[in-house]
Amino acid sequence: MPNPPTGKRFYGSITVSDRGQIVIPAEARRDFGIEVGDKLLVFGDLETGLAIAKASVLFEKFPGLLAMLESESSTTKEDKNERQNA
Repeated sequence: MPNPPTGKRFYGSITVSDRGQIVIPAEARRDFGIEVGDKLLVFGDLETGLAIAKASVLFEKFPGLLAMLESESSTTKEDKNERQNA
């Protein structure tokens, strides 16, 4: 197997538990500084899959991201409530 590009890693495969939980491999947690209690954001693309990012890192790099996500979340909740009440 060829060496991955610089800065890219494959940490192995993981299994989803019956409660929907996953375990992030220890090497990945060390590489990304993920510690107990850290918030992670889960992004999805229906064609390519999921991505997980440490929230604090993204909020530092993109200061307006938190407001955008909160706005998106409230819009999604409002849409869901409207569908339930229809």
